[in-house]
Amino acid sequence: MKANEIRQKFLDFFKAKGHQIIPSASLIPENDPSVLFTTAGMHPLVPFLMGEKHPAGKQLANCQKCLRTGDIEEVGDNSHLTFFEMLGNWSLGDPLAPDGINGRGYWKEESVDLSWEFLTDKKWLGLDPEKIAISVFAGDKDCDFDQESYHLWKSKGIDEKRIAKLGKEDNWWPAGGDSVGPQGPDTEMFYWGGKGKAPEVFDPNDKRWIEIWNDVFMQFNKKADGTLENLKQKNVDTGFGLERATAILQGKESVYQTELFSSLIDFVKSMSRNYEETSARIIVDHCRAAIFILADEIGIIPSNLDQGYVVRKLIRRAIRHARKIDLPLGVDLTTPLVKIVVEQFKDIYPEVLKNKQRIIDELNKEEDCFEKTLEKGLKEFKRLSLDKEISGKESFDLYATYGFPLEMTKELAKEQGVVVDEQGFLKEFKKHQELSRTASAGMFKGGLADDSEIVTKYHTVTHLLHQALRDVLGDQVGQKGSNITAERLRFDFSHSQKLTEAELKKVEEIVNQKIKENLPITFKEASIEEAKKSGAIGLFSEKYGKKVKVYSIGDPSAASTSSGSPFSREICGGPHVTHTGELGHFKIIKEEASSAGVRRIKAILE
Repeated sequence: MKANEIRQKFLDFFKAKGHQIIPSASLIPENDPSVLFTTAGMHPLVPFLMGEKHPAGKQLANCQKCLRTGDIEEVGDNSHLTFFEMLGNWSLGDPLAPDGINGRGYWKEESVDLSWEFLTDKKWLGLDPEKIAISVFAGDKDCDFDQESYHLWKSKGIDEKRIAKLGKEDNWWPAGGDSVGPQGPDTEMFYWGGKGKAPEVFDPNDKRWIEIWNDVFMQFNKKADGTLENLKQKNVDTGFGLERATAILQGKESVYQTELFSSLIDFVKSMSRNYEETSARIIVDHCRAAIFILADEIGIIPSNLDQGYVVRKLIRRAIRHARKIDLPLGVDLTTPLVKIVVEQFKDIYPEVLKNKQRIIDELNKEEDCFEKTLEKGLKEFKRLSLDKEISGKESFDLYATYGFPLEMTKELAKEQGVVVDEQGFLKEFKKHQELSRTASAGMFKGGLADDSEIVTKYHTVTHLLHQALRDVLGDQVGQKGSNITAERLRFDFSHSQKLTEAELKKVEEIVNQKIKENLPITFKEASIEEAKKSGAIGLFSEKYGKKVKVYSIGDPSAASTSSGSPFSREICGGPHVTHTGELGHFKIIKEEASSAGVRRIKAILE
């Protein structure tokens, strides 16, 4: 069964079960400072897991583009990837509580039933039940043993020897329970990927058992102070990895042996003069991930900050492995790889075709930039490694002078038996860059960082800022991204030149005037067409389904006019305050370039 067929079967199955199919959200999260990329299918749905009403109802399903770099050193084995597709289904709210477009939510019993039917019914995947094993949450001081899931799986005929009881690191999402935001225990499904009959006893440490699906029972919210509270509603949140499922259903030992990667691997193999499988896998994985980041409509490009740093790190790591297996660099390598990915995904994610030339240009530009310093950097690394130890200052100099991401220095050092002072690097990095430790270490945690009152205020004031910028600079201004913490907001917008002092002052005045007017903030649900006709603006409209939430600041019944009634009308998922008077005094603290044609404003509420 091919990946495209599996993806479609999943969506068809859940549509037949009453779920609304929603499109994939952007790889770049909206208004979530805890992550640089969408790392799980639940990420774009956090406001709705927290209690916001989703326009499409309570039962949802989709295929979400995801990107994680926390396991970057594992990429190249049989299953780890940087970019991947996550199939998921959700129930938003308690079962048997009629509300919303398609009635009700569901909980553990229906979730297990759905998973079991899709996995084993011959109409769908038709997997052998004798090769399925399960893990459930063992319980701890925060949450009891998940006895209900345990008995539900036994009722499906799963022998108790193949049901493992595991702790938070294995059966809690997000893993370990350290992240703030919505979370809870989960039950995971594994399939025997080894040869012959599956063992009678399930050993979670046996790598031949491959995790295929994860059903999360999201019933808690972890607050910033570390305490757990019950969510307003119980949610089901699932994740079904498309690449792993494809490998399993095709009887492949590795995801890289499926059609999702085989054409890319074959091309690299045909061009390499010193072929090595692990390096080839790293090259195609990193190029594939970089292509999807560059394809995003927000316009990320390689840089030393945030998402740009990650895409730069991926490209440069791929280049180093390309040199390692003696691949020709430049257009001869980049353009064919891009063409293969575009051909695979153009009908599923049209942005890869739309932005194809920009992707090629940025990849070649970054490669040219890196090639100029790589040889010198390798010579400098060789000199530093003679002492078998590289200090934080030295590793940072390799980064700053020669463009070596920390991960590359660590990888080279590991090959040579050299120790790198990683903490020292991070200290040096913090002194010279604005990039957070999250980005520099390449580790991301899931979930909304904060649902506090101040974060809600900052989220709300971005609407006022967006409209004020349009009033001062013109309607061509559009939001290109935002990042909100409890200390400040950061807002990226399309504009080709630095704002003057007078323009910045005027923007501040408009925002503060609207706060002073204590305008009401309301929302209504509408179709995308109705929203656009009403004058609503929005950055990520492609991520929504047939219905969206349109937030108005000012009289929501008034026509949208240049005089500002309502002042702002925008497609958004929340959260928001109810009146602008709750926001405080708005102050811009910095205006700067973010990338080509994009400016960035940092502001605070006093």
